Amino acid sequence: MKKGSGTVDGVSYLEFITPGLMAATAALMAAGESLWPVMGGVKWMRTYHAAVATPISATDVFGGHLVWVAFRVTLSATVFLTVAAVLGGVLSVWGVLAIPAAVLGALALAAPLAAFAVTQESDLPFALIMRIGVFPLFLFSGTFFPVSQLPDWLQPLALLSPLYHAVELCRMATTGTFDAAAAVGNVVALCIFAGAGWLWGVRTFNRKLTQ
Repeated sequence: MKKGSGTVDGVSYLEFITPGLMAATAALMAAGESLWPVMGGVKWMRTYHAAVATPISATDVFGGHLVWVAFRVTLSATVFLTVAAVLGGVLSVWGVLAIPAAVLGALALAAPLAAFAVTQESDLPFALIMRIGVFPLFLFSGTFFPVSQLPDWLQPLALLSPLYHAVELCRMATTGTFDAAAAVGNVVALCIFAGAGWLWGVRTFNRKLTQ
């Protein structure tokens, strides 16, 4: 961003920050839905135990949770994108693709967080995860300013953030500036995060709910 230019990476700040906030909102919702509600299902209300007492398996419970997160994020992202488009924050008709991008980013966080949450006996670690794990991602993922403005040594760490990849995909969609190689790389990265979380979650849910 050049001083006094009024633009960031060639677009207005509204157009720059819109996809960042969309992806960040989806990530925050996914994190919140995959910590305390999972604890409630396995410990406080024990609805997960009730579910596995039926023909539903622990893997089904975990999958159902992720489907619920995806559904909620889809609704939220759709409303967000609609309002943003009305306010002039979406440049391209391809902006609709930001919805599945935000959902994929949300699942990349929801899967590992739910896998972790189901193993806990107390919700004390959850606030710490949100404060030093989830919220700082907003500052290192290109949400409010380009990653290029970070110190050189810190920029490569953005690649380890699921939110960064989701923001990049959402920004490509809303601005209509696609880079095929970068898009594929971001999708693959998010799939790796989500896939690893899925494998971990299948293991932890089965261990917790079938003992």
